[in-house]
Amino acid sequence: MKVSSTLESKPAISETSGGGSCLGWLAVAHLLNDGAAFYLPAILPAILTELHYSVRMAGVLVTTLYVGQALQPVAGIWADFVGGRWFVIVGLLMCTCGAALIGLSPNIGVLILLILLSGLGSTIFHPQALAAVRSLTQKRHGLGMSVFLVGGELGRGIWPTLTSLIVVWLGLPSLWLIALPTVALLPVLMRTTPSLPARHEHAPPINWKAHRRPALVLVMYSALRGVVCFGTIAFVPFLWKSRGGALVLGASILTTLLVTGVVGQIAGGAIADRFGRRHLLMTSALLLALLTPLWPAASGLLLWLLAAVLGVVMFCTFSATLIIGQDIFLENKALGSGIALGFSNAIGAICLAPLGLAAKAWGVNSIFYLLTGAAILMCGSALLISKRVHPAMH
Repeated sequence: MKVSSTLESKPAISETSGGGSCLGWLAVAHLLNDGAAFYLPAILPAILTELHYSVRMAGVLVTTLYVGQALQPVAGIWADFVGGRWFVIVGLLMCTCGAALIGLSPNIGVLILLILLSGLGSTIFHPQALAAVRSLTQKRHGLGMSVFLVGGELGRGIWPTLTSLIVVWLGLPSLWLIALPTVALLPVLMRTTPSLPARHEHAPPINWKAHRRPALVLVMYSALRGVVCFGTIAFVPFLWKSRGGALVLGASILTTLLVTGVVGQIAGGAIADRFGRRHLLMTSALLLALLTPLWPAASGLLLWLLAAVLGVVMFCTFSATLIIGQDIFLENKALGSGIALGFSNAIGAICLAPLGLAAKAWGVNSIFYLLTGAAILMCGSALLISKRVHPAMH
């Protein structure tokens, strides 16, 4: 019997035969992966102090954290060719190991290598995991994708406060403790993660020429979103520190931002399924342009309130852009996921490298005005999103 050439074939585990629980375990894996991969900004002030570096290195290290995601399309093609489930498991293990050893870094060189290892593991994990999620949801893909993304959002939200507490109470070397949940989960993932079919040698080739224009529009929007999102995550702790705030409270602002992103993920997926993706993407961009410049003016409880609102606005579009990417690249949904998420995020992250120098020269407040400029450009890119470019964008 021939193996189907696309992930539209019958899923390895259907929604009616345990697919819901399998999706739940994938969401837990996403929680652990993204928690490990992206907690660094919350404790970056402590790490730079320990290694005797200033804020000017912040942009470089955050870029290092995300730049490996540029390889997600490559990982997507490879995962589609090989099939199976091992990219999910090995990627999660690599990501966690790199992140857990960060506190033991004796110098900036080792720190960068561990960050790259963690980022590479996350890059390997995501395309196959996202394709597995799509295979488990025969209907309501947006909602199913949102459930998976909520796991990652919770990880990115909980881990900043968790790791900052570990650093304050036990010290940087004790960050190895974050590896324990992943070690416990690996046997479960080996039983429950669907094994995807390998790409058949006679499968239709990827039509790069037809996909070029919609892919460019999607990458432009998603990369600008990445600039605003990751720039905010990277520099809010330094904004708090510049006002004399403690490490754990600064991390709690990020936790608020990222945990309320769960609401954005769920609401965004449901809204996109019900009312369409284009209006959601345009509204999110406009709200980011209006709210991002409020960071320097906010103080006290208003900081947490602003973080809560922006968490919803920032992350409500992620499931929609992932589904668009998969629908553009129907021949290889893992590739589409990699382009919509990892590759676009990496481009956005590259733009963060000079922001540390800007913060050193002009102050941390200036960063948020620069991010506002990126949000305005994001509004312009949203105007290009249309069903005339690709039906999936409507």
